[in-house]
Amino acid sequence: MRGGHQMKAFTQSVEDVLAWQGVSPDQGLTENSVVQRRAKFGPNLLEKAGGTSVLEVILHQVNSIIVWLLAGAAGFALLLGDRAEAIAIAVVLIVNFTIGFLTELRATRSMEALRRIAQVSARVRRNGSEYVVNAAELVPGDIVLLQEGDVVTADMRLITSTGLRCDESVFTGESLPEAKETFALESDTTLGDRVNMVFKGTAVTRGHAVAVVVATGMSTELGHISDLVRSAGAKVAPLERRLNRLGHKLIWLTLGLAIFTVFAGLARGHALEEMVQTGIALAVAAVPEGLPVVATLTLARGMWRMASRNALISNMPSVETLGATTIIMTDKTGTLTENRMAVVRYLLSEGDVRIDRQNGHHFIGQAGRVDPAVSNALKKALQIGVLCNSASTSGDTDDTTLLGDPMERALVEVASTSDSNQAQLRRTNPEIGQHPFDPDLKMMATIHAADGEYLVAVKGAPEAVVPRCTHLINGAGNISELSDEDRAKWLSRIETAAQEGLRTLALAFRQTDAEPDNLFDGLALIGVVCFRDPIRANVPKAVREARDAGVRVIMVTGDHARTAVAIAETAGLVDGDIRVVDSNEFGQIDLDTVSDKQLKEILETDVFARVEPATKLSLATIFQESGEIVAMTGDGVNDAPALKKADIGIAMGQRGTDVAREASDMVLKDDNFETIVAAMQQGRVILDNIRTFVLYLMSCNVSEILVVGLAIGFGLPAPLLPLQILFLNLVTDVFPAFALGMGQGDARIMKRPPRDPSEPIVTRGHWALIGLLGSLITVLTLVAFAIALFWLNLDTGAAVTVSFLTLALAQLWNVFNMRASDSPLVVNEVTQNPYVWGALTLCLGIISLALWLPQLSHVLKLQDPGFAGLCLAIGLSTLHVVLGQAILRFDIPRHIQQPHLTGPI
Repeated sequence: MRGGHQMKAFTQSVEDVLAWQGVSPDQGLTENSVVQRRAKFGPNLLEKAGGTSVLEVILHQVNSIIVWLLAGAAGFALLLGDRAEAIAIAVVLIVNFTIGFLTELRATRSMEALRRIAQVSARVRRNGSEYVVNAAELVPGDIVLLQEGDVVTADMRLITSTGLRCDESVFTGESLPEAKETFALESDTTLGDRVNMVFKGTAVTRGHAVAVVVATGMSTELGHISDLVRSAGAKVAPLERRLNRLGHKLIWLTLGLAIFTVFAGLARGHALEEMVQTGIALAVAAVPEGLPVVATLTLARGMWRMASRNALISNMPSVETLGATTIIMTDKTGTLTENRMAVVRYLLSEGDVRIDRQNGHHFIGQAGRVDPAVSNALKKALQIGVLCNSASTSGDTDDTTLLGDPMERALVEVASTSDSNQAQLRRTNPEIGQHPFDPDLKMMATIHAADGEYLVAVKGAPEAVVPRCTHLINGAGNISELSDEDRAKWLSRIETAAQEGLRTLALAFRQTDAEPDNLFDGLALIGVVCFRDPIRANVPKAVREARDAGVRVIMVTGDHARTAVAIAETAGLVDGDIRVVDSNEFGQIDLDTVSDKQLKEILETDVFARVEPATKLSLATIFQESGEIVAMTGDGVNDAPALKKADIGIAMGQRGTDVAREASDMVLKDDNFETIVAAMQQGRVILDNIRTFVLYLMSCNVSEILVVGLAIGFGLPAPLLPLQILFLNLVTDVFPAFALGMGQGDARIMKRPPRDPSEPIVTRGHWALIGLLGSLITVLTLVAFAIALFWLNLDTGAAVTVSFLTLALAQLWNVFNMRASDSPLVVNEVTQNPYVWGALTLCLGIISLALWLPQLSHVLKLQDPGFAGLCLAIGLSTLHVVLGQAILRFDIPRHIQQPHLTGPI
């Protein structure tokens, strides 16, 4: 229904639309018609999307391989009557669940933000009278009266329009308000070019109009975007994918080892109950219970760090996603640019004069600085720009905020840097008449009293003003005739400026003794003023840093191609020619029928211009399916679907709409593109830290598996009890692993390319390193166990305590083997990490309590190993550090490469 309303409205004449809606513009709808239509079409509101419920968050926490495996182990322990072990495992599950639940619980509020846009009033004509009604009460066929400052509350077809301009940047990305007309359009006219329509959620910046409502609620363009946001669906972050892969590998490894060991023990005559308990021990040993909690806390700390850098993360896995990002799809308006118009150049008879904002807003000509007091043409241009102007201040003083059209505000702002003060000029040259901007003439004029004469100030589109001019003012203030040849040269200069992506506005004047009848005859051309939505000062540097990090920056904007390319070149998106695609020429992208040629062209494009919301969503999908990790930046309503679909959506906090912020994973409080680069660096550091503590956790857990499995295989008593293994996993695993996750990272990390999106957390080389370090701990622990049994002649309980201490201390010292292979032996990222030393101190204290605190040692079934047993455990565990450093010299992960995987994840 939405498409039918829109298509029929903008392609039909005003008379046909009114007849179709069955309404007279002078009378409006009757109350009876309003009631009937509201019953048919419903209220003018956007549907409320169901947020993420508490139950859904709970299910997300328990939907984990590791959780299932631990829950199964706790169930088996309970069946066997080992309540202490079952309770201990349950405590681990509760801790992990609580942390994950509290940090991830957030409602999806995108639709609420969309609905708030509609909660304004509208001025309508009903029963021949005018009323102010709640916007929710509008129905198709309502006659609405629009004026400057109004928020458009439904999709409407214009009936009459007087100088109407609308800010549609939230839809189109176009920073300049759109001039509106009333004539019918072709059926293939894109949203940004439908000049006879006004859309829900936009704003009137100038003029007034009468319009008829043709779509309300979810049938509007804003409602369509609401549907796109909902249909975009939730994405799974790369880190979650990697952790899920690792979890699946672990469960098969665990089941295989447990089954093998149980049957091996039964074959050697061990009791069934004893082997089942051993199987539980192996399951507990294989699963890194600390992995979920440490990953959650590390990501949470990353969120705090980014918040201090003005990047607010609303979805924890997105912290790491930034580090794996390969493409940033960025909007232009408000993201790369400042989302305002600024005067950058004047085209005058004496040459071009540019504005140097970096050194005090000076005027710079070909021969150097230009003084407006000396250049009469520049002075006159500044004066006319202020006088022929509808911009006004929000207060009584000159320094208050300017209101009005962005180009008119820019003219006042640039004039204020010289002696052309707006208030003073208007006092000395009072306005006595005005011809508002005429869309047909493409000009406006004001009449002023000036020293007993009449001054006509004119500004408008150059193609309209220049042909009307008969004279020209030069730098000395002399006026000469303007020949046809001169006009051609001026139009050529204007075209050159337009090709640079500049907006142009011609300025002219006329001075007479008597009040003129025709304001636009006999004008003297002053010059042409050029505008641009200026690029943010630090954007080129930030784009360069992103490119140095191997991240491609692609502009996706609703603006025109020429303007977009000019900004892309200034920002330095690429070193060579900008590859640009205009969606008007490219057409809509159908993901089901896109050709290989079209797909290749899309993947190689640097700038996508005149892009509509559905196309942004399709582009994000195409890049994701080609194997890229996509970050999407934006600030408008039109960005919301792609922000939600992208691997990480990045919204602007200051200029961004509520819709964009609520649909995103990260919000930039300072709207600074440079903040994205800083956040990406933190993301990479976090991923490296996660990999480091995963290596630590897995090498420790492998040693526990091998210690139990090999001992049973050799016919020895179990050197570790299930509860002892769980205790070690909670103490010697979690605290050192979390300390490793707090590392500051390598300063050179942004000089490396992004990590291959298909690369797992643990590569083949890392598995080899895990195996070597885990085997080393295993050998040392079994040697200590055997010496305690057969040389020191300790009973089984005391020998188990020796193996427990050897394993615990070796795992603690294993943290020093987590340094980078090319870092110094003594002073490196591990030894300089204060959290590591704090974790080791804490763990040693807890292990001491476990050994000598009776209540705890009784639960863990630990006995006093004696002085000899204690020295044995300390000596052999320390040997692990020496041998581990020798293993690092081989840099195994670098020499054993992961096979390159292509295609989507």
